[in-house]
Amino acid sequence: MLKLTRPEGTPAGDLHLSRRALVPVFFAGYAAAAVSANAQAQTIHTDEQGLICQSILIPGPDQPLPAYVARPNARGRFPTIIVIPEVFGLHEYIRDTCRRLAKLGYVALAPDPFFRAGDPAPLTDFAKIQAIVAKATNEQVMGDLDTLGRWIERQPYTNGNYGVTGFCWGGAVVWMALARFRGFKAGVAWYGRLKKPPAGQFLGDEVRPWPFDVVAGMHAAVLGLYGGMDTGIPKADVEEMNGALRRLNRRGSECIIYPDAQHGFHADYRATYNAAAANDGWQRMLAHFARNSLAAKPPGR
Repeated sequence: MLKLTRPEGTPAGDLHLSRRALVPVFFAGYAAAAVSANAQAQTIHTDEQGLICQSILIPGPDQPLPAYVARPNARGRFPTIIVIPEVFGLHEYIRDTCRRLAKLGYVALAPDPFFRAGDPAPLTDFAKIQAIVAKATNEQVMGDLDTLGRWIERQPYTNGNYGVTGFCWGGAVVWMALARFRGFKAGVAWYGRLKKPPAGQFLGDEVRPWPFDVVAGMHAAVLGLYGGMDTGIPKADVEEMNGALRRLNRRGSECIIYPDAQHGFHADYRATYNAAAANDGWQRMLAHFARNSLAAKPPGR
């Protein structure tokens, strides 16, 4: 079974194999992982009925930013949720997440954060995936989010209120975005790293802040969703962050720990998928958005 044990993937040293024939699966990118999940009938597919779904290019300061947008095929203006991908990039799981949100009455917009360096989704060599992801620096990603925010405000079908959610690598981006931009009404971070990785480890060499460095300056409420069995994000880090949120009097912000969940528990194409935690986290996410001026209503209801 596929086990991605670290926040941004699984280094070779974390792998425990029962058969050598399984080695390629552990290093598989999204495509191979989805095949594994399909064999277990876990992968969720959301259709496009009642939606407008498009792959688009959003004008940016250096070059167009590829993105996927799903929205209700109905008149009106809707709140927007930016969906930040995990290390495998803008693949089908992320697009499906956008469609799930659009069915609920959101405009859901997911950028391709790694397009300048390549597409990690089909890769099976994790070293190559790391090389692509590492080139998306924090400043570059924040610049892309600024591009997305400006685009959202110009669309006739958005109501001007927008939030952000993200998974794994994208979960850490959520914390950073809420500290950088005042436009976000709220954010939901799914198992995003909270502290800087050690030097020499994946993402540990970039000189940049991490969530613990910016939490005091966040402009909106954050909901963090974490797995108690996540070996890459210690439970102690999550508890420490909850303590910081209380100490800073960040009302409406908290981290939830699911004791029996691993990293990637929302990713239904992985063996680490935990339906109970994923569903509870999804409902908590929607409630968090609703409490922070991002309530949505499916068209026709």
